[in-house]
Amino acid sequence: MLKEQIKKAVDVLNKDGLIVYPTDTLYGLGADALSEEAIHKVYEAKGREYHKPLSIAVCDVEMISAVAYVDEIAEAFLNEFLPGPVTLVLKARSVLPSLLTSGTNLIGIRYPAQDVALEIINRFDSPITATSANLSGAPSPITINDALVPHDFAIDVGALKGTPSTVVDLVNREIIRPGADIERIAAMLAEWIE
Repeated sequence: MLKEQIKKAVDVLNKDGLIVYPTDTLYGLGADALSEEAIHKVYEAKGREYHKPLSIAVCDVEMISAVAYVDEIAEAFLNEFLPGPVTLVLKARSVLPSLLTSGTNLIGIRYPAQDVALEIINRFDSPITATSANLSGAPSPITINDALVPHDFAIDVGALKGTPSTVVDLVNREIIRPGADIERIAAMLAEWIE
């Protein structure tokens, strides 16, 4: 049953549709991160302002390197914390639409420790958007019933942990949003930038 759902999710992504999928923190709203049409749909579904960038989700380190520049500190960081509940902000490669980065040339990247998410991205063979599946400003979607954004397909795996990912800007070496695993991340970041 889950295999069929994953296949259906990939079919929806291939047609520039929107999926709600589980991560290791919250339910995410997924779309083809390389399709401007799909990215527009994410902004519209969430009621999100276009000047706010969207994060993406990947399924391995190679996919990170394909879409972003990874220096030594970023490499050490992703080896330590990924996959896991962390969003790394890195310098985006030109393969990513500027709509995704809101012209910042920076991209937030999630590599979630969640089998369903990883299988979807692996089968789709391309990054997908990783914004939370809620209307902008609404509570975080911990269950599928909280995912009140318009979407074409959803995969329900029950209640998730609910703590958002910690967002770490590795370009400017700072924590943008504290979340899961914050103490360990802050200590490691402090150590690396000394």
